[in-house]
Amino acid sequence: MIVIAITGASGVVYGVELLKALKELNMETGLMISDSAKIVMKYELNDCNLKEIESLADHYFEANEIDSSINSGSFKFDSMVIIPCSMKTLSAIANGYASNSISRVADVALKERRNLVLVPRETPLRDVHLENMLRISKEGGIILPAMPAFYHEPKDIKDMTGFIVGKVLDVLRIDNEMFKRWEKP
Repeated sequence: MIVIAITGASGVVYGVELLKALKELNMETGLMISDSAKIVMKYELNDCNLKEIESLADHYFEANEIDSSINSGSFKFDSMVIIPCSMKTLSAIANGYASNSISRVADVALKERRNLVLVPRETPLRDVHLENMLRISKEGGIILPAMPAFYHEPKDIKDMTGFIVGKVLDVLRIDNEMFKRWEKP
């Protein structure tokens, strides 16, 4: 199972598009959405239907339900992707502060040596942001900033989000054709 967490940074569309891609690939998913992300969704997704987004996943877990089974190291999942990842969530993970299910599951991923991919969406970055990213990277987490490329000549936002989603799938070693790969002209 791949656990997807959507937190309260701009770019919630990345999380939704990743869920759609994984559903198309018949991959089992679990989903958590932070309270802040639910607010951001209202601003960034014109036709935001929370139940519809939740239905893209096989399992839904409340982000503040600390006694949920997903918070245990004995819960079976292969990977976790936090997309987008707010600096608040990134800081909690880097400092071992498991204040909710999202940061707790990320903590489990690191301590159990499972895949953890964070897609931070913030700019510019402060020193503390960079230090927190480095700390997580040193523990085996993958930092994959939402920095779209342009060599594939994106035509619209879907092309740009597809690039980031495709890169997430790549680091999870899931074959995909979400974007045109670089070829020397």
